[in-house]
Amino acid sequence: MRKASIDIPLAVVIFSLVIFGIIMISSVSVYESFKLTSGMVAQGLQDEPSNSFYLWRHFWRALLSVPLWIFAIYFPLKFWKKIALPFFIVTIILLFILFLPGIGANYGTSTSWIDLPLLPSVQPAELAKLSLIFYLAVWMEKRQELVRSFQYGFIPFTILLSMVVVLLAMQPDFGSVLVIAVIAASMFFAAGGSPLHIMAGGLMAAALAYPIIMSKEYIRNRFLTFINPELDPLNIGFQIKQALIAIGSGGLFGVGFGKSIQKFGYLPEVQGDTIFAAAAEELGFIRISFLVIAYIFIAYRGYRIAGNAQDRFSMLIATGITSWFAFQAIINMGVNLAILPLTGLTLPFVSYGGSSLMVNMVAAGILLNISRYAETGTHFANRRRIRRTYHPQPRRRISYQR
Repeated sequence: MRKASIDIPLAVVIFSLVIFGIIMISSVSVYESFKLTSGMVAQGLQDEPSNSFYLWRHFWRALLSVPLWIFAIYFPLKFWKKIALPFFIVTIILLFILFLPGIGANYGTSTSWIDLPLLPSVQPAELAKLSLIFYLAVWMEKRQELVRSFQYGFIPFTILLSMVVVLLAMQPDFGSVLVIAVIAASMFFAAGGSPLHIMAGGLMAAALAYPIIMSKEYIRNRFLTFINPELDPLNIGFQIKQALIAIGSGGLFGVGFGKSIQKFGYLPEVQGDTIFAAAAEELGFIRISFLVIAYIFIAYRGYRIAGNAQDRFSMLIATGITSWFAFQAIINMGVNLAILPLTGLTLPFVSYGGSSLMVNMVAAGILLNISRYAETGTHFANRRRIRRTYHPQPRRRISYQR
């Protein structure tokens, strides 16, 4: 039996996270907004400094993302299937364009944004996550019986994934590399791929990544800081140290909304990468736990939608999108808690960032779109198993002789 509407609880949680993000940015970005706009005043680009620069930019982007979300909920899924290959090719081209002089914009230690005059900046890595999900779903649907094969399944899958991973690693953006690898692995497993192939591929990737990590000083420092957070707390260990101070200062009930101390220049990227730590300081352990529960709920409902999807393509799309949201949230919160190395990933639906928020909302809309057609009676995997094992015999014609 098919559902008549979207997954309402999931939609409510996603929209609530967006609202929560706006509220928290209004508090934690005050100092960074004033600092940035003061520099703009000094350059003659603005009349007076503002405490709400990041708030209003994020608010308008969130407002724009809502119609995109609704559009994705009701737009036919077959359209995404048709444009999967062109969308993937365009994303690859955008990742190449990043390295052209005068186009790619440096932000911190990576070149991850396309910044052209009179146009909003775009982060192709966010588009790459969505386009790869679509193309892998189409690719795996067509090769349903070959996915378990090492030669015709795993090797082509690895080559396809490497096209995106190598371009992201060259930026370098190892946070997005990690998320995309998990998205692809979860889809490959859901499509029937061998867990042994996935494990072997992961070990091989780790072995290849090790010399790259050791050759890049800032990446090496991130891992050294992860192993020993007390290492150089005023330099390479500063962000982790301050995040832990913020979370610890919040205690059970927090210091109060708007009363964070760490947001005043102590937490780098407080409206983005470390918004979880600042929120924990203001709200405390008990209230920030509801944020963690929200992502657990998204993972539960998302995988449930994937399990009840009406076809293989929808199942793979839902699996990829859910893995994306869940794993990126785990990484962001894990970094703030110093249980994972620094990556520079945003917290889905909450952190400041136009490309991230808009693409996340489109992906969430597609997940809710799949929920509209989900079969509520039978799990997809069981339906597939039934189709494979049950082969009814043709009826024999019986003749009666008089």
